[in-house]
Amino acid sequence: MIFAAILAGGAGVRMGGGDMPKQFLEIKGKPIISYTVEKFAVNPRFEKVIVLTPRMWIDHTREILRRTLSGCDRIEVIEGGATRNETIMNAIRYIDDLGQLDDDTVIVTHDSVRPFVSHRIIEENIDAAVRDGACDTVIPASDTIVESISGVTISAIPERRTMYQGQTPQSFSAKLLRDTYNTLTEDEKDILTDAAKILVMKGIPVTLVRGETYNIKITYPYDLRIARSLIEEPYDD
Repeated sequence: MIFAAILAGGAGVRMGGGDMPKQFLEIKGKPIISYTVEKFAVNPRFEKVIVLTPRMWIDHTREILRRTLSGCDRIEVIEGGATRNETIMNAIRYIDDLGQLDDDTVIVTHDSVRPFVSHRIIEENIDAAVRDGACDTVIPASDTIVESISGVTISAIPERRTMYQGQTPQSFSAKLLRDTYNTLTEDEKDILTDAAKILVMKGIPVTLVRGETYNIKITYPYDLRIARSLIEEPYDD
């Protein structure tokens, strides 16, 4: 079984939009989250598309998706966790409760505010996770990466040709991800930045899937302006 987990826990603080989470902001009269979920809902390979959001926004999310998307029978909205990775674990627990978690179960995790993910990226994530057990969507770093441990002076400048910028989806064997996460100490969990790092910390290979520069995460007001342009000018999907 293959499941999508759309992570919609962002509060939108950096967007400056007040109390409204950024995934609910509209582009051309349609909430960002609807564009994102639709990319997964139309893919017949997914058993279910699980949308995870804070408890207070569950009903609002359900209503938005009901109103803006047709054929929502495979979409489920459930409560997320306190952190990104706990939210993913909630999705895996939901799958387990359905009795559909086994060695072949794959979970494709994606940011609700990356509405421009392509169907090619989704398909390659599914294939890589089925084949290799784990994958991460990345693009080559276009700028030089500077490391500073002190935040004041440069500690190192890694070779750019080996540097990549992470995107989503990140896709996994659901049991592998859960079982590895459960081996982490609390200190290890505290330094996690994303789900792929759960496996990398334990030396488990994570395959690279080629992303796209337009697969942007809408975080700042500037990103919203770019998103509106991408909606107005169709991109290669």
